[in-house]
Amino acid sequence: MIGKYIREKLSWLLLLISMQLIILFVAYIDTSIPFRSVAYIVVLNVVVCIVFIWARYPREIRFYKRLTAWDHTYDSGDLDIAESPYERIVHDAMTSQTERYRKESSSHFILLEQEKDEMLTWIHEVKTPLTALQLMIERMPDNKLQGQMTYEWLRIHQLLDQQLHQKRIPFMHNDLFVEETALEPILNGEIRALKSWCISKGIGFDVSLHVTKVLTDSKWLGFIIRQLLSNAVKYSHSSDIVIESREQDGHIILTIQDYGRGIEAHDLPRIFDKGFTSTQGRLEGTATGMGLYLTRQVAQALRIDIKVQSAPGEGTSVKLTFPRKNDMIHLASV
Repeated sequence: MIGKYIREKLSWLLLLISMQLIILFVAYIDTSIPFRSVAYIVVLNVVVCIVFIWARYPREIRFYKRLTAWDHTYDSGDLDIAESPYERIVHDAMTSQTERYRKESSSHFILLEQEKDEMLTWIHEVKTPLTALQLMIERMPDNKLQGQMTYEWLRIHQLLDQQLHQKRIPFMHNDLFVEETALEPILNGEIRALKSWCISKGIGFDVSLHVTKVLTDSKWLGFIIRQLLSNAVKYSHSSDIVIESREQDGHIILTIQDYGRGIEAHDLPRIFDKGFTSTQGRLEGTATGMGLYLTRQVAQALRIDIKVQSAPGEGTSVKLTFPRKNDMIHLASV
């Protein structure tokens, strides 16, 4: 800070030094002026200037030092120590700008909240005709057409479900209820929802649960499993999907293994990135790149570690590692 202060006052310091040099120069060339006396006066002037700068330095940099340490929030109360006219100009300008930004931010936040509420309302309203459409599809006599329409209905339903949970994720801490949750009902419900799609693709499920309960939120765990099973069915054909649970080192591990086309090695590190659709998904044009991204967001909130292993042509294995019970005490108290 002292270097910046000297650079700020450099022009004044140069002026003072120049004036002292001029006095010495005049005394040097004019023999009628005693040079030693003038030099003594110049030394006294230099000492006085140094003492003055030393005394003024803390007071003059106090405002700017506080400004440097300011955390750039919308609270300018910490800067209310301006004393000089120029400091007051800077303070008033920053206060005015901060107040304007605060109002704009508040206005944008209100608009975003309204947009979110309208989106959630729209999603819930769309679910009603979707339910009616599902009942109509189930009564169709043409099994082939019924299967095709069921698949398209399921895609719409999943996209709406993703949108709904995407809007809820930032506030999911308000919607958590951590308890001992049975895995079998959640798995059965999600498998049942995919039944017609699985039948059309010749896909079965092999479920082996050595551990039947986990400590988590059942609704959000259902969302995770829904996304993982949808991906497993989507990229598999005429093969079984194996679901297993076991306990290891105090952790409960749930594994979902499919034997579909797998994931390319160069795509694997990016599958949880927002909007990433993989090479094959980009060619097909059906992937949104949001399913696994949202899955990881929810898994992190529930402190579930999610790992994926895959190889092209060999299938994909997704491992969900649930935290130990002691690690869930804080989350369970939310």
